[in-house]
Order: sequence, then C-alpha cells, then structure tokens
Amino acid sequence: MKIRDLPVIGTNGGASTLPFPLGKGTGVGSDTPAWQSVDTPGAPSAAEGALGFLTDTTLCIGCKACEVACKQWNQLPADNVGWTGNSYDNTRDLGATTWRHVAFVERVSTDDGQRPVEMPPFQSNWLMMSDICKHCAHAACLQACPTGAIVRTEFGTVLIQQDICNGCGYCVPACPFGVPDLDVAHSAGSHELHRGGAQPGAAHSGTLSRRQSGTAHTGTARKCTLCYDRLKDDMEPACAKSCPTDSIQFGRVDELAQRARARVEDLKARGVAGAHIYGDDHVGGTGGIGGLHSFFLLTAPPETYNLPSVPELPQRKTIPGLLTTMATAALIGAAAFFSLRDRESR
Repeated sequence: MKIRDLPVIGTNGGASTLPFPLGKGTGVGSDTPAWQSVDTPGAPSAAEGALGFLTDTTLCIGCKACEVACKQWNQLPADNVGWTGNSYDNTRDLGATTWRHVAFVERVSTDDGQRPVEMPPFQSNWLMMSDICKHCAHAACLQACPTGAIVRTEFGTVLIQQDICNGCGYCVPACPFGVPDLDVAHSAGSHELHRGGAQPGAAHSGTLSRRQSGTAHTGTARKCTLCYDRLKDDMEPACAKSCPTDSIQFGRVDELAQRARARVEDLKARGVAGAHIYGDDHVGGTGGIGGLHSFFLLTAPPETYNLPSVPELPQRKTIPGLLTTMATAALIGAAAFFSLRDRESR
C-alpha cells in the first residue's frame, strides 16, 4: 500500500493536511495524543489517521526478508550472526541494531516432551513471528524520556531523535515490551537476558562490537522508526515492502484492525480456534497503553512468542509504590518509637 492511497495523509498547496499536527501531545512527561481516539471493539484503539503494521503470523514463513530489508535501508550492521545454542534464529531478539526480528518458536505440545504427531490448520510445529516496536498509543518510552528526544510523529508513530537523545537509558526499562536498546558496546546476550529471551550460559557467537563492520556505536537509544524517512517520501516501510507473503501489512491502523477482525473470523471458521488479535484493550494493549499501532494476529498464547499478555505502563505503579514506601517507613518509625520508649521505661 502506498501512502498516496491513504486519503488522510497528504499536502495541499504546501499546507499540511495531516489529521493531527506534528509535536502535539509530545514532550517531557506527556503522551496525550492531539487527535481523537477511536475505540474499535475487539481491535486496537486506533488514533484517527495513524499508520502502523498488522503482522499476520499465519502467513509468516520465517524467511527474514524483513530483517534484511530493515538493516539494509537503515544501514544497520549485521551483527550477532551465528549459532546461539538455543534456537535456529541467529539474531535472537530486538536490539539497538536489530529493529525487526523474526522469532522461531518450536512447539512441543505433549506433556512427556515428545513431538506432536498432529498439526493444527495453517500451522506446523514451528511458529514464526516478525517482532517490531509496537508504536503504542500511549508509549511508556515517550513518557519516561527526560529530554524530549522521543516524540510522536505526524504519522502517529513513536520516534527517537538521535540528535537529542543523551543516552540516559530511561526508555529501556520503561518499555513493557523491551524494545528500545542503548547502542553501546556490551556483552552479547545482555539485552536478551533483560527481556528474558535467552538463558544464562547459552552459547553465543561474539559480542555486539562493530569492529567488523567499521561503524561506531552512537551511545543513544535506538529502535524501529517505522521508516519515518520513507513515509516522508511517500514510500512503504522497507520491511512491509519486502515481505513475500504479505504477513507484514502496512496502512491505517483502523483499516488494518478491520482486516484483522475479518481474518480472525475466517481462521476460526477454518478450525484455528486459537486465532486472536494481540494489541487491543484486552490483550497486549492493556494497562494504560491504549492499544498498539503495530499489532499482531497470533494463534497461540502471547507468552509463546515472548510477548506479555497483560502489559502495563510502569508509570502507573509510581503512586502505589510511593504510598507503599511511605506506609513502610511509617511502620518502621512507629516500631522504633515504641521500642525506644519501652527501653527508656525500664
């Protein structure tokens, strides 16, 4: 799909006709959209005119064309290539230089650890899913950024401005999906252990050093930009453009949500009982996130794909944590007071 086919995006005599102004609702400590939210039951809550991805895992063949296209267009080094010891997937996880990641998930469904002898419709014993930044409707990384480097673009996407980011790393633990990563030299597997995607002691093929590629670490937080430069030039994102099966579908989020609902109904009619949308207010877009602009059609529980089923904005835990700390301090103070008073009375 070309952006020119999306009527809400365009220009008129040089004046922007975007459905929401650039920069509104963005900045330090704020992620209130400047556009009217549209609630779509059973699908992601789409910001009007926002662009995003629908990734249909039933169509993914694990070719990794999206990974290669992403790295080629964004000039990201091909690091971490090699046997990991825990999967045939050699990139393992999202990271500072891996903005698209195709996960290979092998399912062994029997209780005794034997391989299943029957396969469900449209699936093999391998599940493939091309993971990416979710471009949340209410992004935790944007709210946590102290410098205003992370902004909401005119396309409804979440972008880290590299010339403003100071590398503080606050966005890394803030993201409930573990997407942003600091582009610094560190041991291989450290980011995977942060997200829970790798196990201690697993074999790795090197470090995140770029000495072989000759490029330097930026020291900033990096993630998918949803090909912001391509969107500005009326081009489809590189990953969606390269996908040979249309597993990655690009367009307006509200339209993609309708397509996803129809696809789920069709799959269930064909016998795929576990088909569901990941990224709505019930699964994936919960806890104040308000839905995902890059959402997925899954056939197994989200945890199977290393996705949280009920993610939550960490900022929602600030006040409860503060109150708990104050209550604990009060109890300790009271206990100390009565203890000292009893000692003095003796």
